Parts: sequence; C-alpha cells; structure tokens
Amino acid sequence: MEVYAFTEKDSKQWEAFVATANNGTIFHSLKFLSYHPKQRFKNHHLIIKDRGHTIALFPAVVQDKTIISHGGASYGGFVLQDGLGIHTTYLAVENLVGYLKNHGYERVILTQTPLIYYKNPHQYLDFALLKNGFTYLKREVTAVIPLDAADPLLTFHADARRSTKKALREGVRVSISDDFSTFYKILKRNLGMRHNVSPTHTLRELKKLKKLYPDDIILFAAYRKSRMLGGIVIFITNPRVILAFYISHDNKYQAYRPVNLLFYEVLKWGHNRGFKYLDLGTFTLDMEPNWGLGRFKENHNARGFLRDSYEFKL
Repeated sequence: MEVYAFTEKDSKQWEAFVATANNGTIFHSLKFLSYHPKQRFKNHHLIIKDRGHTIALFPAVVQDKTIISHGGASYGGFVLQDGLGIHTTYLAVENLVGYLKNHGYERVILTQTPLIYYKNPHQYLDFALLKNGFTYLKREVTAVIPLDAADPLLTFHADARRSTKKALREGVRVSISDDFSTFYKILKRNLGMRHNVSPTHTLRELKKLKKLYPDDIILFAAYRKSRMLGGIVIFITNPRVILAFYISHDNKYQAYRPVNLLFYEVLKWGHNRGFKYLDLGTFTLDMEPNWGLGRFKENHNARGFLRDSYEFKL
C-alpha cells in the first residue's frame, strides 16, 4: 500500500472515484473545492493505493505543520472505495499516518462524513482512526430527517403541523427561485442579529457555486404575494442525501411560519426524487447544544447523527 500526493493529472480519476465511493459527497469533489480563491488554501490532497489500485482519497489543506481535511468544506477525511474490509481500512489509515510523519507534519485534523452519507454504512473507519492513535476533537450533532414519508406532515409533531397549516392558510407558497440576492440579504441580517456572524459564503461565492452546480444547489423560497419571507439553500451532496446548507427567514414575517412550510415542501421534493435523508445541519457548536433549535428540528421528525472531527498529534 502506498500514499501519493495528488497532481493535476489525477483530476479525472479523483472525480470518478468520488462519484462511485461508498461515502463520497459534493464536498470531496475538486470541482466544489475549486470555488475557493487559489490563495486561500494550500492544497495537499492524497491518494491511497493498494497494489496500484486506488482505494481511498484524502482531500486536505496545509496550515504550517498541520494537515486539515478539509479546511474549506463541511466534510473531508477518508473517501473510501465501497466494499473495503476492516483490515484494508486500518492499513489505509496507518499508511496515511506514516506518510504524514515522514513528510514532517506535526498534526492532522479531519472531519469525517456522517454515516447517513454512506451507500453501505459501516464504522470500520472510526475503529481504524482510534486504533491508529486519533482522538475525538469534537462530536457535533446534525439533525437528519428520513425521506420515507410521502406526506411528511403526518410525521411532524403537533406544533409543527399547526404551523405548517397556518402558513398555507396565510397564503404562503414555496417555489424554487434563482433570487439568491434577496435571500442573501435575509440570511445576512438574520445571522448578524441572532449570532453576530456572517454567512459561510459571500454572495459572490454562493452565486459561483450555483453556476458550478446549477442542478445540485437549489434555493427553495417562501413567498407571500411577491415578498420573499425566507428560504432554504439545498445542496444535493450525493444520491442519498440532500443538505440544507442555509435556512433563514425574515423575522418581521415569522408569524406566517415560512420555515415550517419550507421544511414540508423540501421533504416532499426530496422524497419524490428518491433521496433517503434531509440533513438540516448541526444544532451544536463546539459541542454546546442549542436546545431550542434542536427541539424545532425534532418537531419536524429529525433525529441526531454525529458529525465527528478527529485529531492526531504526529
């Protein structure tokens, strides 16, 4: 088994591997990672081969003597060939650790793809990481709604059902929109007011991503008459999971319950297209729960899955 540094000639093979891997997502794709300005990150992607055959990828960036997988995406870590056994998975981690030590790195941080994103879920990788000396840096909880109900309203708790029906009575409607500029104003104002933070992406970056992925990044917007009340930006991450990357509403119109209706419409849309899960994102930050946000998501039939970040001091 050998570990190779990625070069541009490997691009086609990399993208093909992500598309067929057990746990590949949009966030592991070079196409997605390319939206970052070239000066933002120093890439050091790695390819792990067994007897000349690629079995895993490791997208990563370098900061001083630290390797981070990945600094510019929700998930990084090991992208695994489907069907790998426990021993091969262990050796892949062991060989990557050896490579990093031999190249003088002092620390590695990775955020692994949650189990719901796997075509064939297993936890061999978690075992292999811990067995090779990795420790948990943090374990965030992401809220996930299964998409197995044709009518998701039947799975909502009573409060969420009432709020969804109220939105419909008030004349709120949901449609797919390209008006990212209006949504971004709502998002920026909401995040600034509630959390004193800015969105992960600038509006320019969000529009660039939409241009890169016209069919896989979708804005669902809630309107009353011609006014946008809120929206959800969905990333189609892989054939199994859609991710609500941004969820926001205009506080002045909260009484119309636009977010409840947005959840309802997105769930129906995802079910009808054969996806298995809607990932609503985390309701913890550095392992501190936002109990209210957690309850709100649970009222729409969400349950928690772990989004684990690991660390190894080499």
